[in-house]
Amino acid sequence: MKTFFREIVITAILALAVFFFLRVTIDTVIVIGISMEPSFHNEQRLLINKIAYRLHEPERGDVIVFQPTHSQEGDFIKRIIALPNDTVEIKKEAVYINGEKLNEPYIKSPPSYTIKEQKIPENSYFVLGDNRNKSNDSHNGWVVPHQNIVGKVWLSIWPPAEWGLVPDYSLTEQPAGAISNYLTGCPLLYIYNR
Repeated sequence: MKTFFREIVITAILALAVFFFLRVTIDTVIVIGISMEPSFHNEQRLLINKIAYRLHEPERGDVIVFQPTHSQEGDFIKRIIALPNDTVEIKKEAVYINGEKLNEPYIKSPPSYTIKEQKIPENSYFVLGDNRNKSNDSHNGWVVPHQNIVGKVWLSIWPPAEWGLVPDYSLTEQPAGAISNYLTGCPLLYIYNR
């Protein structure tokens, strides 16, 4: 009887350890809005890796969830376009990083706005929505401090037609220089896609 009781206690402790490990490392989010179309749609559910940027620095092209400093509406989802100390400029319907035009196959349409060349501050990131003309993002004059990043978008889990790893468009190779058993035990977090 002691052996049986001990096995139950050990199993329960291991189950709790796995549960808390998953809660610390991944999270489930629901996209709200259209700013990341065509890549992500309203009501799409995603998994984010909350420890990705403890292991390495964010890269151009990563899709992140972050807490905006300029809004109290909840977390946002955007794509990292420029890294700390990069220069960014938007002109002639294209984004230029360090003077070089980015190839962006993931955007809905080219930006219809311009931004004069600016240098990204240390420990900050310039982010844009893939639906460039319908997104509240860094073209409005703000950047994302590293400490505000919640995690890297990793896996689409709903709807079923969208299930799979999030495409990784590494912009690092461009001139300015990608696991699915964790689905249980994740709370839902709504992110604003504006």
